[in-house]
Amino acid sequence: MRHFSYMFSSISRLPCFLRQTNRTARSYSSNNRVFHIPVMHKEVLTMFDPQHDQKFLDMTFGAGGHTRKLLSSCNNATVYTLDRDPFAYDLAIKLASETTNGNISPLLGKFSDLPELLSDGEVENFFDGILIDCGCSSMQYDMKERGFSLSKDGPLDMRMDQDRLANQPSAKDILAHIDENSLARILKVYGEEKQAKKIARAIVEARYLFTSLNTTHELAQLVESACGFSSRTDKLQRSSHVATKTFQALRILVNDELNELDFAVRFAHRALKIGGKLITITFHSLEDRIVKNHLHDLDYSTDSDQKYKNYARQLDPLDVQVLMERQWQEINKHVLTPSDEEINENPRSRSAKLRAAIKLR
Repeated sequence: MRHFSYMFSSISRLPCFLRQTNRTARSYSSNNRVFHIPVMHKEVLTMFDPQHDQKFLDMTFGAGGHTRKLLSSCNNATVYTLDRDPFAYDLAIKLASETTNGNISPLLGKFSDLPELLSDGEVENFFDGILIDCGCSSMQYDMKERGFSLSKDGPLDMRMDQDRLANQPSAKDILAHIDENSLARILKVYGEEKQAKKIARAIVEARYLFTSLNTTHELAQLVESACGFSSRTDKLQRSSHVATKTFQALRILVNDELNELDFAVRFAHRALKIGGKLITITFHSLEDRIVKNHLHDLDYSTDSDQKYKNYARQLDPLDVQVLMERQWQEINKHVLTPSDEEINENPRSRSAKLRAAIKLR
């Protein structure tokens, strides 16, 4: 399993002076209107096939769309809902107080906090199903104050935890202090940005002309100026803003998303019952690669995993034994993507990839 710790294994590894940068606290009223369409919810329900009294863990509650669908599809299910965003946690508490068909147990924290948030009996072989819906929620993109969106001008924040963690720097903090080489590396690895060096140079040079980059539009315009064009096409030939990958890279770094996802899939195997189901929804290749490697059991400590890429050859008894000890059995041979109908109704679902697997041992 390729790990991402060769860069920053945790955001806490960043320089202390950066982590201690003062920031103005912000709060989000419960009166904020939340618009949220759960991605591929029909496929999620079909895969889980929830039954009476089953227990589920929604690792990314967001606005609660998937949790609501689960509870409405069966009687007396229990859903543990995790989110690192205090605003989402408040929504989960509110939904728990209103729910009559089943039970909700809200949890506040990151994936890596789960061993501490759950009791000992809830950590091993406990859940019938676990859902990981990666990335930002729609409401985080829609709130300009959060700084995730290119289309809405707001402060360069990007922290999913808001001000909950005192030592977590925002995107603005990082851009104000990071050196050019480290920034270029982050943009290249986390954003898969081909213009990484050019963009990093422009950002560092801008520090000498301005006090700092403060808003999302300032960053987007700077990237656009550095690259000399405003839009490009992605792998699916869709138009996107030239700063999209820069925003992705910074968001991943700020929230330590890839290491958190790696932990989440490992924890899911531990917490699921034998025969329990894991469903993941990813939105870019870095996320999907981590999940795929886990589900294909490519995280062995030995060097033997590569030989299983050619299943057509005759397997010897040792190969058969290793294959029989696989941790996961994928439910679908190929990754699932949203239907054209869903993409038309919810354009943000267009990059989604769903993988589902059953815990074998």
